[in-house]
Amino acid sequence: MDQALAVQILVVPVIAIAVAAVARRMGWSSPLVLVLVGLVLSPLVPSYQLDPNLILLVFLPPLLYSAAIDSSYLRLKALRNPVALLSVGLVLFTTLVVGWITHLLLPELPLAAAFALGAIVAPPDAVAAVAVARRLGLPRKVVTILVGESLFNDATALTVYRVAIAAAVGQGAASWQAVTVEFARSALGGVLIGIVLAWILARVLLHLRDALVENTVMLLIPFAVYFVAESVHVSGVIAVVIVGLYIGHRLPKAGFGTRLLSDAVWRVMDFFLESIVFVLIGLQMWPIVRELEWTDRWRLTGMALAVFAAAVLARVVWVVPTSYLPGFLTRTIRRREPHPVAWQNVAIVSWAGMRGVVSLAAAFAIPLNFPGRPMLLFLTFVVVIGTLLVQGLSFPALIRRLKVSNEQELFTDNLAEAAAQQAAASAGLARLEELVAEGVDDVHTEVVEQLRSRSERRTLTAWERLGGGTGQEGEETPSTLYRRLRREMLVVEREVFVRFRDERRIEDEVLRRVIQEIDFEEATLERD
Repeated sequence: MDQALAVQILVVPVIAIAVAAVARRMGWSSPLVLVLVGLVLSPLVPSYQLDPNLILLVFLPPLLYSAAIDSSYLRLKALRNPVALLSVGLVLFTTLVVGWITHLLLPELPLAAAFALGAIVAPPDAVAAVAVARRLGLPRKVVTILVGESLFNDATALTVYRVAIAAAVGQGAASWQAVTVEFARSALGGVLIGIVLAWILARVLLHLRDALVENTVMLLIPFAVYFVAESVHVSGVIAVVIVGLYIGHRLPKAGFGTRLLSDAVWRVMDFFLESIVFVLIGLQMWPIVRELEWTDRWRLTGMALAVFAAAVLARVVWVVPTSYLPGFLTRTIRRREPHPVAWQNVAIVSWAGMRGVVSLAAAFAIPLNFPGRPMLLFLTFVVVIGTLLVQGLSFPALIRRLKVSNEQELFTDNLAEAAAQQAAASAGLARLEELVAEGVDDVHTEVVEQLRSRSERRTLTAWERLGGGTGQEGEETPSTLYRRLRREMLVVEREVFVRFRDERRIEDEVLRRVIQEIDFEEATLERD
């Protein structure tokens, strides 16, 4: 291997991880710091042009899959209307607005090429926004909408992008009919393949019964699903998201070792990939600027700022009315959501439009002979960097200024968890009494009492959050008996929590928290 190439492959991840580690230690937003460092280093390091295949085939599938398995299928289903309005409606609206503005500013650019730019910069990447939202305690509904938008908007944008590119190079006609047919075929095909593969893969994982093997298989799932879907020319993005949501929804029924290892594996994967991606965004400045003539750079800078403003304002213009109109027009929505949408939440969603590496990858994937390719790359870069820095840096201040928090949700979660702990403890104690009735030597009575006391203690702890080896040969030792009985109790307790989640009596965050506690306890029993 070329030593220079080897150094580049090693240096970028090392710099990215080091910068991200410092940002986390200082409490800064890692994505924004990484972008700034990339911008500073861009003229100083050897020119590296982003390979779109690297992003779309290597980075995008695992990041989407990780976000999907960590999302709530039930809550996304409940919020499907606002998510669809953002991931489909807003993407199409932004494409039209940005395409029209670009065509007015650059009349020499074909209309199809202008719409291609609109599709490129249309999908926001919610990684930076969600990281800030969770750290500052935004309401769960807002976080779910932002996550759901980022999961599905890439599919809409990439479909429109492909139609526009084909029309610009004379391989198709950019019309509403063409876009609608292509989007329907791509989206429905992605959903169908995702459902089929999710059903198959979930059963494969269920029968492996080996935490290490299961997680190794899960590392391959996003790449395999994306490749299968794209090979038949349907949306790999949607297929990966569907599989991730399905497996994530069923993960509480897997073994404790699988969940504990999975959580660690995907946290490391997210940290590693996101760190590299945001550094690469900044590093693209010099390769993009260098392709332009000096006279074009100044002229295009003003146009790029206009396109950036159009992309930002298009989101505000779309989000504000669509947050309220459906409730006025549809009685079903009014019954389902009797309380009006808080204007503070609308303001936050309107400003959470940071673009990311998918936009740059799509821009670099433009054919080399495409009309105005250097200009489109520059305009895309300004929009991506502008939204990351302007909106990203001001986003935390906006949240603090609006005084939005999830304190009430946390209280409700704790109350629901305490009730669920009470029901689970009752089920566990009932199972213990059944096992005792089947026959337990009086010598081991203290073991049963320990189990009862431990179960009662866990229940009391949940309510307090609201403020308020010497056996004879052939016999079980007290410690062995304790572990066996306790594992039996944990089985039924876990089933109660899953049932409460399925009945919408607790949220997925509560389920994950209590399941993790049970998993740690079961892991300790297994280790002993």
